[in-house]
Amino acid sequence: MLRVPVLSKSGKPLMPTKPSRARRWLRDGKAKVVHNDLECFAIQLNFETKENTQPIAIGIDPGKRYSGIGVQSSQATLWMGHLVLPFTIVKERMELRRVMRRARRGRRINRKLPYSERCHRQARFDNRRQAKLPPSIRANKQLELRVVKELFTLFPVSAIHHELVMADVNKTSGRKSARSGVGFSPVMVGQRQMLKWLSELAPVVTHQGWQKNGNGTSQLRTWLGLTKDKTNKANQTPETHAVDGVSLAAFEFIQWRERYSKNAKHGNWEGGVHITPAPFTVIRRPPINRRQLHLFVPSKGGKRRKYGGTVTRHSFRKGDKVVAEKAGKTYTGWCSGDTKTQVSVSNGNWKRIGQFTAKKVRLLQRSTGLIVVPSTGLSNLTTLSGKI
Repeated sequence: MLRVPVLSKSGKPLMPTKPSRARRWLRDGKAKVVHNDLECFAIQLNFETKENTQPIAIGIDPGKRYSGIGVQSSQATLWMGHLVLPFTIVKERMELRRVMRRARRGRRINRKLPYSERCHRQARFDNRRQAKLPPSIRANKQLELRVVKELFTLFPVSAIHHELVMADVNKTSGRKSARSGVGFSPVMVGQRQMLKWLSELAPVVTHQGWQKNGNGTSQLRTWLGLTKDKTNKANQTPETHAVDGVSLAAFEFIQWRERYSKNAKHGNWEGGVHITPAPFTVIRRPPINRRQLHLFVPSKGGKRRKYGGTVTRHSFRKGDKVVAEKAGKTYTGWCSGDTKTQVSVSNGNWKRIGQFTAKKVRLLQRSTGLIVVPSTGLSNLTTLSGKI
């Protein structure tokens, strides 16, 4: 059951409403459509109203390459998101930058001179004692945080439920697993910093997905009747990662209660929540190369070829959402490059659709730093209406 985000006259998020009521408000001039970076249809009221809200929770299932986010109320699932994280591309670019830097320093040094007379740059600071996040991990966390902040502008979120990752990385080695405190996964890096950022927005509750004795994400997901697709994590479907985000958000309304008897210990889930069809969106960052004076190595003849950056020779910037026309067909995508007379347009996966004459490309929206691809229609996680 679709719910439309509603903003008050002052811009404060209110409880979502039914599409029929939203259409009626728009028809009578009592509301207007507002834009947001998640491309989620939302309205803003033109009249004053009471700002009474109910609990709404955000669930975050973090990963190394993909993350799932769900927004849930007690009566409906409001939004689901699949985040394609920039971990791999940032890691590869940082490694290439390191190699190129070492090569430049090697060319600068005259090795025929004694070592004491060579042009070695002195260390400016002790860079071996650092507490900062690696660039690839920071890029992942910042994308998750960016989406969560956008959701806070649409829904009156009261709590955030975040899954703590304790990866079992030594399954085949015979050693202790990370669940017992030994092991490592890149997803575990930066969790403390991420929880600190999230705590500035709303109260944060953490959960352990692998926990067996109740209160685990997988146990609640099974109890809700939801299924998870574990065959290929790259599938851009709600069943891969967004389902865990919805399950985590459901912890706001359902709790595990332990029961003790004379000779045994057991427990059950208490509370109620409805899992309903909801909009599903795939989000990623546009993988734009940073501007480089040289294409990794100096060009012959001293002439530098333009490479990287967001500026094109036309009125578009890389990452702008555009509509292009060729041979009577219309294509919608994002500007990803240019030539002297043409503009390159790519799809939501940053695969080039084609090159179009600049005069036949029209701007739809300036770049927001996000590539947002909403699904058509509603995505249903289960054929059941939820458990109560």
